[in-house]
Amino acid sequence: MNRLITALVILSCLAVFPACTQDSGQEHSENKKAAQLIEHTNASEPVYGGRFTEPTLAEPMCLIAVLSSDSASHTVASKLFVSPLKYNKDIELVPYAAESFEVLDGGKLLKFKLREDIKWFDGEPLTAEDVEFTYNMMIDPKTPTAYAGDFKNIKEFKRTGKYTFEVRYDKVFARSLITWASDILPKHILENEDLSTTKYRRNPVGAGPYKLKEWVPGRRVVLEANEDYFLGRPYIDELVYRVIPDLSTQFLELKSGSLDDMGLTPQQYLFQTKGDKWELDFKKYKYLSFSYSYLGFNMESPFFKDVRVRRGINYAIDKEEIVKGVLLGLGYPAMGPYKPGTWVYNDKLKPYGYHPEKAKALFKEAGWADTDGDGILDRDGRPFSFTILINQGNSLRIKSATIIQNRLKDVGIEVKIRTVEWAAFITDFIDKGRFDATILGWNILQDPDIYSVWHSSKAVPGGLNFIKYKNSELDELLDRGRSTLDQDERKVIYDRIQEIMHEEQPYCFLYVPMALPIYSSRIKGLKVEPAGLDYNADEWWIPTQLQKKPSLQQ
Repeated sequence: MNRLITALVILSCLAVFPACTQDSGQEHSENKKAAQLIEHTNASEPVYGGRFTEPTLAEPMCLIAVLSSDSASHTVASKLFVSPLKYNKDIELVPYAAESFEVLDGGKLLKFKLREDIKWFDGEPLTAEDVEFTYNMMIDPKTPTAYAGDFKNIKEFKRTGKYTFEVRYDKVFARSLITWASDILPKHILENEDLSTTKYRRNPVGAGPYKLKEWVPGRRVVLEANEDYFLGRPYIDELVYRVIPDLSTQFLELKSGSLDDMGLTPQQYLFQTKGDKWELDFKKYKYLSFSYSYLGFNMESPFFKDVRVRRGINYAIDKEEIVKGVLLGLGYPAMGPYKPGTWVYNDKLKPYGYHPEKAKALFKEAGWADTDGDGILDRDGRPFSFTILINQGNSLRIKSATIIQNRLKDVGIEVKIRTVEWAAFITDFIDKGRFDATILGWNILQDPDIYSVWHSSKAVPGGLNFIKYKNSELDELLDRGRSTLDQDERKVIYDRIQEIMHEEQPYCFLYVPMALPIYSSRIKGLKVEPAGLDYNADEWWIPTQLQKKPSLQQ
């Protein structure tokens, strides 16, 4: 493992130097010409054409998003399907496939009117029958989805016309509108299909801004602009998602001119993207991400059933060390599932801090001691030795695991690290509960409801509560939190939820990183808003002169 990290560092450092061998006068001339070209294109109006290429660490598992929980699938599927509502730049829910909507009866009744100009890729109109089919599919226990909960809270769905429908709840449901930011699925395509095996998992029929052109397994997914998209054809002709399961390799591809964007590592952001060529050919961004990383404990493992052990591990891990060593300071230690600075974040919680002596005392209290003098704690003849499972290609998680490994060794725990290819990581290990502990991350949603990840009813094979954490008080609070629209009341509820997680430590929350995206300067229309960068991606465009992407290195 140490050799792997060293190799990645050397590879990243070598990527800094080739440009230094060029003739400085020639480089200055080329930079000046390129700058003049970009200055000219900045004044242009949006035009059609070009190809946008971005990397993905893992291949999508399924392009019907509700049937998959991996980010690669959701990223691609978001371009293929539409939903009644969507988030705008200010993180507000606004009409999308819906023409309008009403909230009545104190939030217990929703009425929707769909647009009448939306067509599926095969030319069939999108109607309220498709929404009704989607609802019925989501509540069907035979549907292999982790996202049924929101739909099961609906008391009655009623189609009131070809393009109208209403939804009634027997009590206020805080996520009622968010539910309708979910993809609409085509009834005429899927109603007689087995959703576990249907060919449409890999060749979907949607109504979004792009449609599938090509899928080369293990290599790339190519989307092409939908000429019939109801909001107008996107400017960029093609989106290419290249499967590159390693961040260092992604960076070399970006540098060579083969990619238009990627999420930089802190080292790449701070040290490897400096100089005139980088400033000319790319634009970097930095903002606190809506995500967090964590060390999750399998609650069915004999190592982690005792809360004293989980608390002890938290005391033994130096989160500041991880933020400095892995993120190079570009992030913050995490204490729970919410983004610091937001209304729901509980700022009254005190960090555990790095206190290895407290960790040792808790382990001893839980019955773990080094009885044979080999430096590893044991109990009932069993050494405290477990494996952290990580998906391949994510150097930040590998580095985090290595730091955790070293710190836990100091307190008598042996940690092994295993990396697994993404698809096998999810289907063969995470979904089946075949792991001791894992380092993963969650996106932080706009609404604080985290029922799908933490409620004990989701601690089932394929469920998002894959660590199998169960707490009756937490269940009751999660139910209450989604049953009121009063923000003050919800604040009290979610503060207590965070207190329980802080006390119980089902996860060791590690850090909230800075988002560090970099984009080719030829991509126009990017704007940083509260919702991030890609909220308006369908409006991005490439000047005609730059539609053949120039290489970063001549």
